[in-house]
Amino acid sequence: MTLSKGFPSLPKTIFAMATCVSVCGLAIASPVQAQFRKKIDNDLTKCYAGSGPAVMVTVSGINSGQGIVRVQSYRGIESDWLKKGRWISRIEAPARAETMTFCLPVPSPGTYAIAVRHDINGNRKTDITQDGGGMSNNPSINIFNLGKPSYKKTAIRVGGDVKSISIVMKYM
Repeated sequence: MTLSKGFPSLPKTIFAMATCVSVCGLAIASPVQAQFRKKIDNDLTKCYAGSGPAVMVTVSGINSGQGIVRVQSYRGIESDWLKKGRWISRIEAPARAETMTFCLPVPSPGTYAIAVRHDINGNRKTDITQDGGGMSNNPSINIFNLGKPSYKKTAIRVGGDVKSISIVMKYM
């Protein structure tokens, strides 16, 4: 069967699919790619007992009701922790002063880490003098580690159920 001078042996369906992927700009995501960068709603019912694995995150010390609070989960390994595009899931919600609670389902039992940022003016950029932040296990955040403590200090173990943690926000 000959469809094109350059592809004489390709069946019609494969040729058509290859052409569409090339021309239409479609991409087929691998299972590894599919596990990252999921924006999710804050569905607290996914943190009821028996609903895991998940992390129930209580964030306290939020200094104002302005802006957006972003909570992201990462695999608790050096190659992923706080690396651009390597977060598993993200919840963004309008800030509420004092305390907020979030539920982050995780793909399977394992080691994870959680990062929280309060973007006070909602510009989606980190304004060090205004925005707040916090991480699982509440490690110290200072100028010497540029606000990025080691993955070893933030790693938490999540089993098959819901793991509850508390994160205290820090501001300059």
